[in-house]
Amino acid sequence: METKDIVKTAVKAIDSKKGENIQVIGITDLTIIADYFVIATGTSSTQVKAIAEEVEYKLEQQGITAHHIEGRNTPWVCLDYNSVVIHIFYKDQRDFYQLERLWEDGEKIDITNFLED
Repeated sequence: METKDIVKTAVKAIDSKKGENIQVIGITDLTIIADYFVIATGTSSTQVKAIAEEVEYKLEQQGITAHHIEGRNTPWVCLDYNSVVIHIFYKDQRDFYQLERLWEDGEKIDITNFLED
């Protein structure tokens, strides 16, 4: 599976669980950490957990398992798929850490194409 397919699957899974403010940032030219960050917000800790579980489930259906998962029962769940790192935040955590600001030099990817079909 290609990296963009992982991003697409993650974005669709987040959207299916009503995740808010979904953003994809291309960071290939900035770091060796990953190629993309996917960032989204859940409105409650329960929703954050549900979104993370849905992303993990949808990717596992396609034979992709996470390299590492951090914070399963916290207000910030991080799913590391090597080339794609997915951050699911509760709103207060997202406002506090402001990953979009930290990676503002990254390429902002329009998610519209990922949500079509």
